[in-house]
Amino acid sequence: MRPVKGMSVVVTGGGSGIGATTARHFVERGARVTVFGRREDRVRGLAEELGEACAWVAGDVTDAGDRQRLVERAVRHGGSVDVLVNGAANMYRGDIDALDEDQLLGVFHSNVVAAMMLTGLAVPHLVERRGCVVFFGSVHVKRAFPGASPYAATKGALEAVTGVLAAELGPRGVRVSCVRPGGVFSELNQRAGLFDDEAARARLDALGAAHALGRPGTPEEVAEAIEYLARAEWTTGAVLVVDGGLSLGTTNA
Repeated sequence: MRPVKGMSVVVTGGGSGIGATTARHFVERGARVTVFGRREDRVRGLAEELGEACAWVAGDVTDAGDRQRLVERAVRHGGSVDVLVNGAANMYRGDIDALDEDQLLGVFHSNVVAAMMLTGLAVPHLVERRGCVVFFGSVHVKRAFPGASPYAATKGALEAVTGVLAAELGPRGVRVSCVRPGGVFSELNQRAGLFDDEAARARLDALGAAHALGRPGTPEEVAEAIEYLARAEWTTGAVLVVDGGLSLGTTNA
């Protein structure tokens, strides 16, 4: 297993939720981290909290210039790139007969296209360090939630991309894997309005009961899985399920 200490780690979607927790997790273990997010106050505040080991870039992952700035900043800060965590995501929900095409294309751009393009930019540095890419899948790929087809489609695409890029980049020493979280109480879910009212909180309770382990996960538990993928030198093409048993279809309710 590779040591975390001294790694240069890039985390997109790093201003909140799982991304911010992942950045904090790696800094606490001795890595140098560059966080990227749309809200300058969030990423700057996180970097100030974490100290000189954490650099920040504010921007939009769908913007080519912002992606270039991120890679350049990470190389200046960490010397190269050992780990790229593609955590940035948007959640667009809607019934299939009421989808907005522009919003559908937008969620594919942010969740899939941008992650692939950023990975391509980072490849020369990842090759130099024999590094690792981590994509984010989702339990939505294996368990159907009505109204979530746009989000599920993007996450299924990323899981497919994981295998292809693992085969493509493996001969160059780069590992590519994917973490598949279950129900995690994250800010992405809150922004989607999943927990906004009493009925929604009741759904959250039901969601917890739907996990075999009887509760939703935490961002830290996902960060621990990402650390494993970053360190495991003979693991590539993997989809690491970290969902408390939600995809099993069991229920404790």
